[in-house]
Amino acid sequence: MQSWRNSPEHAAPRTASVFPTTQWSVVLAAGDQRPDAAALAIEMICQNYWYPLYAFARRQGFGVDEARDLIQGFFADLLERKAFTKIDRERGRQ
Repeated sequence: MQSWRNSPEHAAPRTASVFPTTQWSVVLAAGDQRPDAAALAIEMICQNYWYPLYAFARRQGFGVDEARDLIQGFFADLLERKAFTKIDRERGRQ
């Protein structure tokens, strides 16, 4: 899997420490049974949410490397638990 954390697309929005509006079509696609569709959606989610989560961790007092590791671990955990296949839009905020 490509490292989205180090990709040029990810590096650009350094000022975007606010969480983006949830794009439910992308979130639901991340749980798609078609691996290509799911992988693309997960890539988009990681690109959109990595920096805001990282900035949040930094504001909580974590160092640069520790914050990176925490966020990387968070996404790894979501993928391991196949959390995207269990998403319920009705339980999310709108």
